[in-house]
Amino acid sequence: MAQQHLDPTDPMADAVTGEALAGYLRAQAMEFLRALRQHRETGTGAHTNGSEESVDAARALRRSARRISGSLHTFRPLLDPDWSEGMRPELAWLSGTLALEHACASRLDRLLGALHRLSGTPPLPGQTARPAKTTRTTTATATTTATATATATDTAGDDPGDPGDPGGAGGGGALSVERSPAARPAAAHAVHAVHAVHAVHTVPAVHAARDRGGNLTVGAAKAGALLDRQLTLARTRAHSTALQALGSSRFHAVADKVAVLASEVPLTATAPGTPLHPLADAARERLADAVSALPLVTAGHPYNAEALVHGLSPDPAPHPQDTPWHQVRLLLRLHRYALEALTGRTGTDVRLLDAGRALDRHRDASEAAAAAAQAARTPRIAPATAYALGVLHADQRHEVEAARFSFQQAWQKQTVATS
Repeated sequence: MAQQHLDPTDPMADAVTGEALAGYLRAQAMEFLRALRQHRETGTGAHTNGSEESVDAARALRRSARRISGSLHTFRPLLDPDWSEGMRPELAWLSGTLALEHACASRLDRLLGALHRLSGTPPLPGQTARPAKTTRTTTATATTTATATATATDTAGDDPGDPGDPGGAGGGGALSVERSPAARPAAAHAVHAVHAVHAVHTVPAVHAARDRGGNLTVGAAKAGALLDRQLTLARTRAHSTALQALGSSRFHAVADKVAVLASEVPLTATAPGTPLHPLADAARERLADAVSALPLVTAGHPYNAEALVHGLSPDPAPHPQDTPWHQVRLLLRLHRYALEALTGRTGTDVRLLDAGRALDRHRDASEAAAAAAQAARTPRIAPATAYALGVLHADQRHEVEAARFSFQQAWQKQTVATS
């Protein structure tokens, strides 16, 4: 198995010290502040271009927060322990909170697309973004019903996300950092209004799901409407949570600490002359150990059906066999960030990027299968609806299996660096 090792004979390997880490953290802190400024300038824009810029800003916020947090974890012996241990969980909280809304939107899009594919009725050109539009329209209607203020307008399109994103994807809406106190209860009312709107319009949602793909069966159409209702409600709640987080004192405390980091990195006294490569090697070894524990031999055989094991388990918890793969995804991300701190470049190893994309697809398919299984547990649904959701769950577990195969193929490749 080919793996990337730092060359111990390279005279420049020992030259990369804590000073390089300080420069990397300052650069990421500046990226965070630039994204925050852009987010404040575009977060309340009503035009499409402004919304897209706000989505990009939210994604950049999460990207820089992940890199700072990951570097604090990998190189924590070189940093002030009290400061780094207090900063890491706050950055993880921020990144995770901003990722929830788009995760719900992309999960719904994935599941509805799979329903059309499994029914043999692919959406017509230009219809693939309609689930997100339905979400936006419903959210706006609910907000009007609840007399919420217009401090947060969800007008963003689909977001492809970042290959190394632990949250899986970019932000799903235009989130305003500045909110008035009166907007907080209104956002809570909007969540309940969305639930009421969906409860009243269940039948129109069925017809809308059928219109998206042409001639879906009744079971598939009702399954799509049920998923639309559940995931739209989850997305609206995530949107309100993100708005509250970005207007909270907790977020402003994180932003203040990042602003200080942009000018002053709290290194230990010996860090400026300490080489970084031993700590980066340790991150690589942790990744290699985790990968060696994966069933790569089984994953290397297409259609091995291993991902379908325990598919009929009554336990609503996620598949336990997915957990080691999710852990490898996080360790791979930390390894990539350590290499960025050493080299000062991003995305230079094609092999790691391909492996990261495969694990992203694995995570997305695993969570989509869990959402289908959760929808199938809804009381008093029709047998045809339950059957469609069961087929959808099996399809997404096959996608999990395919992603594992892709990772196995990418991981065994020789390291190829881009110029």
